[in-house]
Amino acid sequence: MSLKKPSEKPLRIPKWLRITLPKNENFAGTAGLIADLHLNTVCQSAKCPNKWECFSKSVATFLIMGAICTRNCAFCNIVSGDLEPLDPTEPARVAEAAKRLALKHVVITSVTRDDLPDGGAAHFAATIRAVHEVMPHCTIEVLIPDLQGDQVALRTVLNAQPDVLNHNLETTAVLYDTIRPQANYRQSLDVLVNAKRMAPDIPTKSGIMVGLGETDEQIMTVLDDFAAVDCDIVTIGQYMQPSRQHPMVQRYVDPTVFDRYAEEGTKRGISHMFSAPLVRSSYNAADFVEKV
Repeated sequence: MSLKKPSEKPLRIPKWLRITLPKNENFAGTAGLIADLHLNTVCQSAKCPNKWECFSKSVATFLIMGAICTRNCAFCNIVSGDLEPLDPTEPARVAEAAKRLALKHVVITSVTRDDLPDGGAAHFAATIRAVHEVMPHCTIEVLIPDLQGDQVALRTVLNAQPDVLNHNLETTAVLYDTIRPQANYRQSLDVLVNAKRMAPDIPTKSGIMVGLGETDEQIMTVLDDFAAVDCDIVTIGQYMQPSRQHPMVQRYVDPTVFDRYAEEGTKRGISHMFSAPLVRSSYNAADFVEKV
């Protein structure tokens, strides 16, 4: 299946996705702090459209274990290439950044590191513990890779007591071969299943993008799957093409349709649905946790 035809022209970005860029003194302060502590953020690496707003609010999502990924998902702007060794000082630097930014909710994600025996689970755990030590009253959300289905690695992360365990499906099952060729839809669902079984008191979270070529019927199937694995929080947002080298947007979904996705998820028993064009997995994550 091809997501880009030679003669295809990019779709016109609709008005509801044309945002003004709030940029104040906090933006420079957040960017400077991240640079000063030699940290990576998914906001910058993934070209998130909400970066300007979040940095201006002194909020960032930390990207640990380097900026190079072992996978090459079609939608993602994070590059693959020569891998960087893990830095044992990184957990403390993430904690220091969270403290200086006075974050009430810390979101930590990573590149996928299939080269590591545990997929980086111990590094996630060390980062969670470092933040807990410096900011004991701060909530922590981790957005983890699939860890290649390793349940021991997943338990390592959960034993560090994050407040939310997030793993994104990203798209519908039928698009995995083209969008996430190195991943497996069922394996990703099983991350949520096993997390709920191992630590039933830790809410699970996942999300997908729309506009990659999926149908609404397929989205309903994903919602069925989320409900079946008792996923507590589900996010749905619009895919935005990071560069001309990435798959083109196949459709821009109207905000009213996002509202319908949320209604359908609620009907299926999903406790917390967050569905809108600019919703991202970590966007306004603190608000999600407060509602949960």
